[in-house]
Amino acid sequence: MTGIELKEIVIDQNRKRDDGSIINRDILNKYDDFHNNPFIIIISGVRRCGKSTLLKQIIDKNPGYFLNFDDDRLITFTVEDFQKLTEVFYELYGEKHYYYLDEIQNIEGWELYARRLRDEGKKLYITGSNATMLSKELGTRLTGRFLQLTLYPFSFKEFINYKKVPVPKSNNFTTEGKSRLKVAFNQYIILGGFPEYLLTENVEYLRTLYNSIIYRDVLARYNITSDKTVKELMYQIASNIAKEFSYNSLKKTLKLGSSTTIKDYINYIENSYLLVQIPKFSFSTKSQIYANKKIYMIDTAMAILNGFRVSGDMGRLLENLVCIQLERKNNELFYFRDKFECDFIAKKNNAYKAIQVCYDFNDNNRTREINGLVEAMDKLDLENGIIITIDQEKVLDHDNKRINIVPAYKWFLN
Repeated sequence: MTGIELKEIVIDQNRKRDDGSIINRDILNKYDDFHNNPFIIIISGVRRCGKSTLLKQIIDKNPGYFLNFDDDRLITFTVEDFQKLTEVFYELYGEKHYYYLDEIQNIEGWELYARRLRDEGKKLYITGSNATMLSKELGTRLTGRFLQLTLYPFSFKEFINYKKVPVPKSNNFTTEGKSRLKVAFNQYIILGGFPEYLLTENVEYLRTLYNSIIYRDVLARYNITSDKTVKELMYQIASNIAKEFSYNSLKKTLKLGSSTTIKDYINYIENSYLLVQIPKFSFSTKSQIYANKKIYMIDTAMAILNGFRVSGDMGRLLENLVCIQLERKNNELFYFRDKFECDFIAKKNNAYKAIQVCYDFNDNNRTREINGLVEAMDKLDLENGIIITIDQEKVLDHDNKRINIVPAYKWFLN
C-alpha cells in the first residue's frame, strides 16, 4: 500500500476519541511490573474484551506510536510495509520510544518487525485475539523477548465499577451493601463482562461478535469449510458448560467420522479465547490426557445466547464465572472426581486449593457438596476448603477440616 494511504489511516486512528466510559482494568495494577523491563508486552484475549481500550490507557501514561491492524483499510498491508509504517510514524510524530500495535496477528511475519524494534531498544505493546499467535510465531522468533498478559471480559469488580455500584473499603458489608452487591452479581451472571454489550445490552451486538469470532478466528484462520459443524459443536458446548465430556461422545452426537476432528475444532475455538477446557485432576499426566474434560465459556452472556438453557442453570453459570475468575488469577485448573466430585482444584505457585461451587447450599445437596470437597482435600492433604454460594456465609468444621462457605460477591471482590 502507498505511504499516503497509510498516513491517512494512522492520522484517523490516532485522533482522540473519548467515550467517557473507560474503566480502569485490574491488570493495570501490574503496570510497573510489566512496563519497567526490556521485554515486548503481549496482551491477548478474546475479541472485544477491551484490549484496544487498555492500550489507550497505557498510551495515556506513555505516548507513542499506535496502529490497529483490525481495519479493513489495511487488508493489503504486508510485512514489507512495516518499514513504510515506521517512516510514517516518524514523519507525523517525530521520534518515539513506545510502539503500540493492536491486533497485529492479522499480518503474516509481524514477529520479524517486532524483534527488530525490540533489538533497537524500543518498547513494544502488542495485542492479539488468537492464542496461536503466542505459540509458533513467538516461540520461534521472539523466544526470551516477550511477556504475555491475558485480558478477559470484565471481572465482577470491573463490572460494578462500570455500573457505579459502591463497594465498602473493608469486608464490613452493611445489609444494604450486601443487597446491592447481590443484585449486581445476579446481573453479572446474566450480562457477562463484554464492555460494549454492557453499554447497550443489545443481543444483536453479542450475536455479531460471536459470529465474528467463529468466522474470522476459527473458520478463516484454520481453513474450515463447514461452519454448520462448528456452530453445532458450539451449541453443544454452550448447552453443557460445567459438564464432563469426551471427544468421542461429541463425535457421536454430531455424527462425525473422527473424534480427532472434534478435538481439533475445540482446540481452534479455545485458541480464539472463546472457551476454556480443564482436565480431570490426577498426579499422572497421562491419565489427565485421556480422561474426560470439562468446558467453560469465556463469558456467561455468550453461553446463554448460544446454548439451550433451563431454569436450573444458574448454578452452572455461577460455576462458569468461578472458572474464568480462577483463570484470570493465573491458576492451573482441574476438576476432581473419585467417589464424589469437586468442581475445581486450583494450583498456583505449587500450592493447591479445593473449591466447590453451589448456588444454593441446602439440606438436599449438603452431603454431596461436602463429601466431594472433603475427598479432594484429603487427596491433596488440605486443611481448608471453599464452597462458593450465591449469598450464604458460614464456617463449618468437618473431620478436622475447615470449610469456608462464601457468598460469590465477596469471593470475587477478594
